Amino acid sequence: MFNRRHFIMTSTALFSAPIAQPVFGQEVDPEAEPVDPAALIEEEPPRPPVSPPSRWAGWDARVTPRNYDPFTSNPWGLHSRFLPTVVEANPNLTPGDIHVDAIARYLYHIRPDGTAMRYGVAIARGSLYEPGTYTIRRKAKWPTWRPTDDMIERDPRSFERFKDGVDGGPTNPLGSRAFYLYVGRRDTYLRIHGTPSPRSIGGRASSGCVRMVMAHIIGLYDQVATGSTAVLYATEDGVTARS
Repeated sequence: MFNRRHFIMTSTALFSAPIAQPVFGQEVDPEAEPVDPAALIEEEPPRPPVSPPSRWAGWDARVTPRNYDPFTSNPWGLHSRFLPTVVEANPNLTPGDIHVDAIARYLYHIRPDGTAMRYGVAIARGSLYEPGTYTIRRKAKWPTWRPTDDMIERDPRSFERFKDGVDGGPTNPLGSRAFYLYVGRRDTYLRIHGTPSPRSIGGRASSGCVRMVMAHIIGLYDQVATGSTAVLYATEDGVTARS
């Protein structure tokens, strides 16, 4: 038999006070912008560009013609004067140094016997070519590359997509080898380097650098020591050797 006290206790068990706030979640604002879950995931920073040494030999073979003879091999269709040639160097030039004749589009590497090895090159377009005397403080095989901030600002359509850098390899703009030009300890961001566009040799094509055929600079690379001088002559100056 139920009495009044039992009824009150039972009612308390069956009913509770109104809930002031939601227990399992917050109220949703119907006018709030939906949250994209992907936006909550923090993006990983881009990895730096790489150039695995294990691939260098294969890349060298890929850009070097079969049965390569530096003096005669010409699958690139260059004018014959841009093939490597031994010439007599002008007097008083320091062996080991490099001289770039911007008029004739020649690079000369001075040798101890009074001769020079001459190569065809391409130089920078217009005012981007910077004549001067530089020190080769660094050199690299199959270097990675990133356009400078000035290049990106000047031509974002061409260079913005490369702002995180480009891996080394046959399609890299610096090609198979690069010499890095400094003034004192300041990197000028000027380079003497190989190019995946060998048909540009003899012209004005780059954004400040001196370009060489990749097979040619591979042959030159071990002959050039860090600390050597590279002289880039103005386009109106004379030559440094007699061909």
